[in-house]
Amino acid sequence: MPSTDDAIRARRRLTNRFIAAHEAQRLAPFFVADANLVGGEGGLISGALLIVEAFAAQFADPNFIAYERTPIAVTPDMDDRRAAERGTWVGRWKDQTLGGDYLAVWRKETGQWIIEQELYVTLTREG
Repeated sequence: MPSTDDAIRARRRLTNRFIAAHEAQRLAPFFVADANLVGGEGGLISGALLIVEAFAAQFADPNFIAYERTPIAVTPDMDDRRAAERGTWVGRWKDQTLGGDYLAVWRKETGQWIIEQELYVTLTREG
């Protein structure tokens, strides 16, 4: 069985791959039903369905290329049921690149790590 760190990093790689392929519906299983996502500019999206819809809307933008999140640290709680993932993110469009830091809270349900919360902070903008 992989460590919590390895399992969450593998799940993150999959989400990066689905975003690069613009496959919004494939992201749905990565979020708990009542997940929250705070985007880089501070807007709150509540609920897995709305999060997936927001990705689909971005994928429909012909200028959008991809988001990539790179974990720096994954820290499990004392019961190995929740974990914090900290890292950096980059969002690319044909005309600009945004980047910053993020924090994701993961929860283990039925043996699988899924996202409860994500918070992105935009710190850089090019273009």
